[in-house]
Amino acid sequence: MDQWKNLEEVLGQLVSKGAVEVHEDGEWLASLVGFRSEIRTQGKQTLIHLWSPKTSFVRRILRVSACESDHIRLEVQRFGLAKPARLEFLGAPRPRTAARIGREQFKARFARMLAEQFPDAHVESLTTAPDLKRSFSAVYTRALMSEGRSWWAVMAAAPSENSVAFDGILSFGLLWLDWTRLHAERRTIQGLRLFLPEGQTRVTMERARALSPAVGLEVFEFAEPSFQVQRVEASGRGNVESWLVPRRDAEFALAAASETIHRVRALLPQDAEAVEVSVPAGTRDICFRFRGLEFARQSEGQMYCGLGDERRLVNGPEAPELVHLLARLAQRRDCLSSGTNDPLYRAAPERWLETMVRAEPTRLDACLDPGHLYSQVPALAAGERGIIDLLGVTRAGRLVVIELKASEDLQLPLQAVDYWLRVRRHLVEGDFQRYGYFQGVELRPDAPLIWLVAPNLRFHPANEVQLRYFLPDVWFARIGLNENWRRGLRVVFRQ
Repeated sequence: MDQWKNLEEVLGQLVSKGAVEVHEDGEWLASLVGFRSEIRTQGKQTLIHLWSPKTSFVRRILRVSACESDHIRLEVQRFGLAKPARLEFLGAPRPRTAARIGREQFKARFARMLAEQFPDAHVESLTTAPDLKRSFSAVYTRALMSEGRSWWAVMAAAPSENSVAFDGILSFGLLWLDWTRLHAERRTIQGLRLFLPEGQTRVTMERARALSPAVGLEVFEFAEPSFQVQRVEASGRGNVESWLVPRRDAEFALAAASETIHRVRALLPQDAEAVEVSVPAGTRDICFRFRGLEFARQSEGQMYCGLGDERRLVNGPEAPELVHLLARLAQRRDCLSSGTNDPLYRAAPERWLETMVRAEPTRLDACLDPGHLYSQVPALAAGERGIIDLLGVTRAGRLVVIELKASEDLQLPLQAVDYWLRVRRHLVEGDFQRYGYFQGVELRPDAPLIWLVAPNLRFHPANEVQLRYFLPDVWFARIGLNENWRRGLRVVFRQ
């Protein structure tokens, strides 16, 4: 009895010091974060009961192997199993983040969910451990599942994740599928199974339309709190949340603001061509950018000046604040500047790259028609994205989706497909010329091309793997630019 009383006292003291982790056979039991405990004797058996808001846990204690102020190790037995297990309580030097705890807790719940919903399946290699070398993210739980002789690569996202994680799961899932197939030995990996919370599968199902059947994709939703699983079937035309703004609307807005545009450009006569104007989709605003970086906007007759959230109302184009800001931009956002680490120089790199491509599109490829190149057409319902979409056409009349990125982006191919799917739909429905785009051009009915454009060392290594898994008519080309592209565009490679 003294042994159990001493164990209870030491465990209580360890818990009182702060974060304590429970491990069983070396595995951290995240579901027992914030646990409470009880040690009780039933006849000749001594039991330890642990419980938390997430789970309840009972083991029979066989032996106390260590009972120290920062480490308790017990030899225990799980009911129904003959083999003993090792149960440890460890004082954590630093509490784990809430996100890490949530993902580990979901991993345990996901394992139970698979066992309940796929009772004849066997699951192995279940983990959330990151692997930077292979671009496996800790955001997702991944595993291998077998049903009979069929094996599946499995990936899931916890309900606590955000929309970025839900929408990005397919990009990471393709990497996991590829790795499992390369290391399958004698197994045949049938395909990829993705599990997402209910209502979070729309983007994945839309992107799946561009994938090769070889992926063998199956998508499942699970509901809370029951965690009942239901397979999501492809149906209809998918997500159509994009629209075309009639070209004349933007032209009318720019014509109405022509005097203001002239006055702003006159503030910087030596760099007037670096001041670009555009009309954001769904508005009548006039957006002013200097080498891609927005510095002013006219909205409902009022002029606003500033960078990012610092924008404020000013008294017209000649306001001192606007004059001063534009002078700073001209000095520090200069392509020949030696201050390449200056925040103003490095801001909005994709937008700066866009201005250069729009000025000389044939630098990318001589087949591009320089008279027809549009930005953010069609517009996406989700708003502005992290990459720049340009839509052009070859001299032979084939549409080209051009995705610009100045830094590595694992999601680049799938984000390009988002845009490609919408462009293809608008092409099939004859929307572009109806809304005033590509006037005088006979557009070919062929599926649009996709050009991924980035500095030659800024393509993410994972992109090459992902590109293997698309349909043949989703035709990608990677165009690598010189690293010092701000000083002039030059194509280094084209693949």
